[in-house]
Amino acid sequence: MKMFKELKKEGHFPTLIAAFLYFDFSFMVWTMLGPLAPEISQSIGGLTPSQISTLLSLPILGGAILRILLGFLVDNIGPKKTALISQAIVAGALWYAYFRGVNITYGELLLVAFALGFAGASFAVALPQAGQWYPPKLQGVVLGIAGAGNIGVVIDFLFAPKIAEIWGWPAVFLVGAVLSTFIWVVYLFMAKDAPIQAKKRTLKDYLRLLKDKDTWWFSLFYAVSFGGFVGFASYMKVYLMDVYYEDMARIGKALLHEENVKVVAGYFGALTIFAGALLRPVGGAIADKLGGVKALYIFYGGVLVLALILAFAKLPFMAAILVLFLIMSFLGMANGAVFQLVPQRFGKDIGIMTGIVGCAGGLGGTALIKTLGWSKQYFGSYSVGFMIFAGVVAVAIIGLSLVKTRWRTTWGLNAGGRI
Repeated sequence: MKMFKELKKEGHFPTLIAAFLYFDFSFMVWTMLGPLAPEISQSIGGLTPSQISTLLSLPILGGAILRILLGFLVDNIGPKKTALISQAIVAGALWYAYFRGVNITYGELLLVAFALGFAGASFAVALPQAGQWYPPKLQGVVLGIAGAGNIGVVIDFLFAPKIAEIWGWPAVFLVGAVLSTFIWVVYLFMAKDAPIQAKKRTLKDYLRLLKDKDTWWFSLFYAVSFGGFVGFASYMKVYLMDVYYEDMARIGKALLHEENVKVVAGYFGALTIFAGALLRPVGGAIADKLGGVKALYIFYGGVLVLALILAFAKLPFMAAILVLFLIMSFLGMANGAVFQLVPQRFGKDIGIMTGIVGCAGGLGGTALIKTLGWSKQYFGSYSVGFMIFAGVVAVAIIGLSLVKTRWRTTWGLNAGGRI
């Protein structure tokens, strides 16, 4: 309660809420292909694991690339205008997919998937929009709340499979199109740019930041945390359907009175993703208290252990759900911790840095999805994919050890928050 009073007192609360809603619904449509992949694959004649992973990874890749563009626009025309332009493109793609319906081709789906990348790129807009209103001591909580919009993926898994079962999968695109149009209107009236004189950014500013080694460290850390979260979230239903189909069929009938395994997979997928989406602000708050580096040690350590369990243990279904629930929880909190640090190090360049670091997160998610698809196609299981991911997490932990002292003794001394 005290925290929310501070947020209302220090900044512009309607903008914070608008940023949350914008990112929430954007994240929902950005990842909507994940829970629909089995239905779409069946509808258009069956897709290989490689084709499915390409379809699922394209919105993530598009979001990664477009975050750089939107980050640039945020610093040059402001976050509100940038959000309205981006959201209009997303809504247009969703309306197109709905009207094409079951006649849509795989090639057209790939184009729609890339356009949905504008929704994923909303990260580069929502976080600066909210963060510019608040002081350093509240950045972890504020950016955690704005970033908690990734709970939209939970909504996907809960409702998209059931909507597809009743009305067909094109109806999910209709719902997404209506909601995206609604959010465009909400953002138009609620969001307000912070009263600061933002410096116009040029390509030289990007090149300057890319020469800073801390840019690359933050990119690595976010590629692991956010890349891991969005990669697992996008691929979750495909993974559960491949590995635990019979278990879900049995449990669905016995406990949920649901015979459609695709719907059951959506429910369990939502359960595993929910904590990660919900706990992002908690991760930011923990980082505010302990320091971002110490928090990341804890979160990455948990992810490493859990990823190795997934790689080497043949888990019963409910044990696997628990492990996936925990790994998504740690990844979600790590997202909040990374962005407790970024504004303190690059406060004057937060728009560009959100775009660059967000791009790295999207690339990390793309790589994870493709790695899991490759592991399944060529090895017949996901173990190799999980091992590779665990190795990348280990590299991130080593990276924290290399930078923590320098960060705390240089820019951390005047950052305004705990490092």
